[in-house]
Amino acid sequence: MKMHFCIPVSQQRLDRLGGRYVLYSVYLDGYLFCRVRYSQLHRWNEQLRRVFGNCLPPFPPKYYLAMTASMANERRDQLEQYLQNVTVDPNMLRSDVFVDFLKLVQLDTFSITTKTASLDIFLPDGRNIQVEILTSDTTERVLEVVSHKIGLCQELLGYFGLFLIQCCKEGKFSVMKKLVDFELPYVSLQSAKVEDCKVGLRKWYMDPSLDSVLMDSAAAVALIYMQAVQDMEKEWAKPTQVQRQKLEALQKEDNQTKGSLLDMDGPQRTLNQNLELRFQYSEDSRWQWFVIYTKQAFLLSSCLKKMISEKMVKLAAENPEMQIEVPEQGKSKKIPHSTKPERLLFSTKKQQD
Repeated sequence: MKMHFCIPVSQQRLDRLGGRYVLYSVYLDGYLFCRVRYSQLHRWNEQLRRVFGNCLPPFPPKYYLAMTASMANERRDQLEQYLQNVTVDPNMLRSDVFVDFLKLVQLDTFSITTKTASLDIFLPDGRNIQVEILTSDTTERVLEVVSHKIGLCQELLGYFGLFLIQCCKEGKFSVMKKLVDFELPYVSLQSAKVEDCKVGLRKWYMDPSLDSVLMDSAAAVALIYMQAVQDMEKEWAKPTQVQRQKLEALQKEDNQTKGSLLDMDGPQRTLNQNLELRFQYSEDSRWQWFVIYTKQAFLLSSCLKKMISEKMVKLAAENPEMQIEVPEQGKSKKIPHSTKPERLLFSTKKQQD
């Protein structure tokens, strides 16, 4: 599925020889990811094409004459579409050509050099653990370091993710965004420019039935138990009175395994009048639009896509004859069009004033 890349801003700059060029501000999930020139993206596309051939999306052509305003806007839109489409292929996302370029432009944009650094990881119970990383380490690499520190086996890493979290007064906090695999957590933390921002570790799956897969790992059980307790305390989960009493009893018994398996859900809701999430839902050939106004529109959109992906992977496991390619955690599974019970189309955008 496509990632939320957008290029809302571009600026004309002068190079060392006095020539003009355009610098594009690339945002990922609503936060500045990097600033990059067309020539850099053009070279990157050529490198990718040498590896992946014609499966790449079309790249905006060069202009050999001065661009008009309309041509400049068209190129910006085309580059935005290119970045969204190039991230659809999971094989490309894991390639060195893809990752190394994005690492470089992130570091260059925020003038950060590669060096050893300490990074605090915020756990669901409010504790921090400190890990030693490189400033150029990707989310995937930092997650491996964290897992080693807490004793979580690598086979279970796909069930957890790193997030940017804003810690507020009186113990409150807000989950801002999930860090994607090729992001640099150290850089994203510095560039977010949000007060009291931390990198946090949380589970990254939506299907409660997947809890059972993790029950043989003490580290995994501890994490999802901590998050279940935290979600109740923050009122992000809405348990019934019976469920609440059961969890409180299990807390007294220190029974994390059973406490982790309580089936509770409920999204965090923080309204913001400047950002909206729209998605269109179809069932029995009837279409309906839903619009949610929230500063966490990108995070909610990622959660929706994760839910769809998990559902389709489960269908693929139950029906091996399916025929649609569905990427999930670096793997591809096949699902036919006819098996989808509904269709979801969703997008995030700024609300019009």
